[in-house]
Amino acid sequence: MAEQKKIAFLVDTEGIEQVELTDPWTHVEKAGGVPRLIAPKLGEVRGFNHLTPADSFPVDTTYADASVDDYDGAVIPGGVANADFLRMDSDAVQLVKALVAAGKPIAAICHGPWLLVEADVVRGKMLTSFPSLRTDIRNAGADWADQEVRVCDMNGWTLVTSRNPDDLPAFNREALKAFGLD
Repeated sequence: MAEQKKIAFLVDTEGIEQVELTDPWTHVEKAGGVPRLIAPKLGEVRGFNHLTPADSFPVDTTYADASVDDYDGAVIPGGVANADFLRMDSDAVQLVKALVAAGKPIAAICHGPWLLVEADVVRGKMLTSFPSLRTDIRNAGADWADQEVRVCDMNGWTLVTSRNPDDLPAFNREALKAFGLD
């Protein structure tokens, strides 16, 4: 039997838009993949339903201890605070750069692409996001459009992006394809 694909979910400790974590997580599991939660420190992270604190989730490993070789792809959930803190975490930025250098697919939703902008990996890519990131993404050299989902295979790696939780059905479908779990 083939080894199960491991998908890294990249989050900070708080401010994660919960449905953007749990919905893709469930789809990865149902497709036979193994989701793993990576955060700045061990313990638990807190999901939010927009601005309301919600559930806690156990962390599997830290950015400092994560190895790109252990994962077949990554999901970056949104949440304004989550994404803003995450892009300031140098270990998270380095992991994203390593995933891209290894040609691993990444799926980022809502504010999640901020981490990609910080890692300077979106130049020449086509993506979407929460509309407030549009200028940041364009200034980083990417083509931004207001679409439900965008899949871009340019520059040797696949990027799947969506705007917000309303886009999760399309986001999950395309992310699973990119991860080879469809």
